[in-house]
Order: sequence, then structure tokens, then C-alpha cells
Amino acid sequence: MSKTIPAIRIRGFTDEWEQRKLGDIASFSKGTGYSKADLQDSGTPIILYGRLYTKYETVIGEVDTFADEKPNSVFSKGGEVIVPASGETAEDISVASVVEKEGILLGGDLNIITPLADLDSTFLALSISNGKPHNDMAKMAQGKSVVHLHNSDLAKINLSYPSYEEQRQISHHFKNLDHLITLYQRKYNSLKQVKKYMLQRMFPKQGEKVPEIRFAGFTGDWEQRKVSEITSSYSGGTPQAGNSEYYDGDIPFIRSGEIHDDHTELFITNKGMENSSAKMVSKGDILYALYGATSGEVSRSNMDGAINQAILAIIPEPNYNADFLVEWFAKEKSNIIDRYLQGGQGNLSAQIIKKIDVDLPSYEEQCKIGDYFVELNNLITLYQRKVDSLKEIKKFMLQNMFPK
Repeated sequence: MSKTIPAIRIRGFTDEWEQRKLGDIASFSKGTGYSKADLQDSGTPIILYGRLYTKYETVIGEVDTFADEKPNSVFSKGGEVIVPASGETAEDISVASVVEKEGILLGGDLNIITPLADLDSTFLALSISNGKPHNDMAKMAQGKSVVHLHNSDLAKINLSYPSYEEQRQISHHFKNLDHLITLYQRKYNSLKQVKKYMLQRMFPKQGEKVPEIRFAGFTGDWEQRKVSEITSSYSGGTPQAGNSEYYDGDIPFIRSGEIHDDHTELFITNKGMENSSAKMVSKGDILYALYGATSGEVSRSNMDGAINQAILAIIPEPNYNADFLVEWFAKEKSNIIDRYLQGGQGNLSAQIIKKIDVDLPSYEEQCKIGDYFVELNNLITLYQRKVDSLKEIKKFMLQNMFPK
């Protein structure tokens, strides 16, 4: 029986971790054959192996798929660790989750591990998904187009584990992290839904002249003006590829996939600017993506930089609010794509965008609407950053709280 320790420990614990074969400290079984064709809108909750890749985290508390019970079905008793028996890659298949509740149907192609008394289920699932057992299991997975992992393979895995109390502390730590991530993710999702709702109702619908929701004190019909009548615009270009004199300079080179970002992958030189059609934009200018997968995306630039031919820079004339126009374009994205890009294929052009009619209230009302969405966008960004930050913390801790 060998011993080891991880890089980061829960405070107060110093003893070395023990290492034993998983087959010595757990029992194994299999789920029974259900497939996607068996799923229904209601019935008995069921877990199919594919959902471990796409839906569930370490602890499965709620199940949102259902089926009618078949004879000889396998039900959870609560606390089982489940591992896919089939998957597309060896890395994917080496994941585990805990079934928290009893009475859940466990479908076929699920390996079921029932830990003995001194082994915490959540700790075991975390170890399988992130520690040395994850790498060892991946090496054992067999197959080409579809890989398989058997209980007999799992039983051979060497598991390092501390005292039961430290296991519980580790599990509690990650449960708290997951809870925080879920809370912030829900808030983020809720705010995104609020924005979607308000975009639909703070601008007039097709053929109408007033919106459903309006700030107090504003009345009267909105008017329509073409983009070319209320803005100036231009697109950029790209310096000759491979010319070392044109790249690795000090000027951020903004491409269509980077219009929402505050940094760029490429930088160009003044000579690159002088010998190409690339043009400068200032922080705050409206950037509209014309080409490819990002067609119809719009943002205010987060930096001074140069743009390529796939971006249209849009500069509002006096008495037209940039934040209002950004949200109007965002609301109209699907309509513009459907109308001008058949099947979503192809590119937009500056001429197309310039001819589009924009619904406009007074300048004061534009500013009110623009400010509202700026604040809402800032909240959405704040919660997204919270989620990203917590996920990075979790990733770091998972990499360092289990022996490799």
C-alpha cells in the first residue's frame, strides 16, 4: 500500500494519502438498456450515459429526462458513482458523477460504482474526473470509433485518498464552488433573457411606429431614416500576408471575430497601414461585422486600432446616439441575415447596411434607451466574469488538490 500527497491541502490535514486498488474499496454493477427512443415528457427520472458529457456536473441533484419503467430496471439508492461505459474518446469517457437521490433509473452503458463506508462518493467522482485515475482510465479505454470502459478496468485503478474527514472537506469545497457558479450562471442567464425581452419591446415591431415599453415622458411616433443619412461609415483592409515589415508592430489589428474583445491577436506597423486599405478606428466607434460566421455582429470598439475589410466602422452624426444604434442593430441581426444572406451564407456589404432603415425616436429618448442597455450589458458582463473567474479557480484547485 503506497502513500502520497497532493500539492494543495485542506487546512489542518497533514497525513499522507493512502493508495489502493478501487476494486478493494468499492463494488461494481451496470445499468440496464434504455435509449433516447425511450425518453418521454414524464414518468420515472432516468440518466443516460450521454448526458454525463453534455448536462451533468459532479453531483447530479435533479434529473430532467424521463421514461416508463421496464422489467429488471436498475434504480439508484443514492450515493452511487456512475461512469460512462462508452464514448467517443478515451478522455471523454474518463468522467464520473454522483447520483444524489434514490429512485433514479440508471440506463445501459453506465458503470456503477458503490463506494464502501470509508470512501466519500463525491470525492471518488472528483478523483476519477480530475486526478491520476482519470489518466489511468483513459489509457485503459478500448476501441477506435467508439471506446469502451468496463467495470473490470475500473477495479484495477489505483486510487489515492486521505482520511474520510478530509475527503468530506474536499467534497464540500467543490460543492460550494459549484453552488456559486450555478448562482452566478443563473443570474447571467436571467439578465440575458431580460435583455432579449426588452430588445423586443423597447423598439417598434415591424410596421409599427411606437414600442410597447417606453420611458415615462416620451410620446409621439418614431421615424425611419437610412443608415447612410445618420452616419458616416468605412471598411478597412489587410496588409500583405507574410511581409514582416507590415506585422508585429504597435497597432492592434481588429478582425471581425474580435469586435467584442479588448485585445487582438495580430498587430501591424505604420508601414502596413500605409501600404494597405486598413483604416483606424477609435475606442467607442461602432464596429459591424460583414463577413463569415460573425456577420451581423455589432459592438462599440474597446480600443483604438485598425480594421480589416470584414468590418464596417459606423460613426453616428450629431444627435444620433451610438449605444442606441448598437442595440438597434443587435435587435435586427436575424432580420438582416434572413433578408440579405440566403440560408445564412455569404457576406454582407457596406452598401447593404447603408440602405437599411433605422427606427428612431428623439435624441433624448435614444440616449435613455442607450444608457439603459449599457447598464444592463455591464451587469451581464459582470456576472459572466464572475462565472469565468470561479471556473478558473475550480480548474486550478482540481489540478492541485488531487495527486497526479
